[in-house]
Amino acid sequence: MEYYFSKVLKGREMEEVLSAVGEELKKEGFGILTDIDVKATFKKKLDIDFRNYRILGACNPNFAHKAISAEPNIGVFLPCNVVVQEVENGDIHVSAVDPVASMMSVENDSLGDIANEVRTRLKKVIEQL
Repeated sequence: MEYYFSKVLKGREMEEVLSAVGEELKKEGFGILTDIDVKATFKKKLDIDFRNYRILGACNPNFAHKAISAEPNIGVFLPCNVVVQEVENGDIHVSAVDPVASMMSVENDSLGDIANEVRTRLKKVIEQL
């Protein structure tokens, strides 16, 4: 089973795609809690030049509440990460974690419906880009 789903966007700029991802996440009830600029971090901490690579920590509070209520330590899998990266040819690759794949390691059947609903919404975000 794949642990993510993705889409390649051709002829688009990184900032434009980041904005579009934020808008699509919002439409599905997600907010961006964290925005990790890997390129800037690698430059600052390691003095390494790296491609544009951002990790967005997306959260839908309703689903997070349901998941944490069903499994108190599920927070180790939260938020749902979405990666926006520029690949060698300049295309932008957007990928989102598949929460169903993540939840397979947790032995709690009550998480299945939540994970499936989050999966549906995150897939829709990627498809709408």
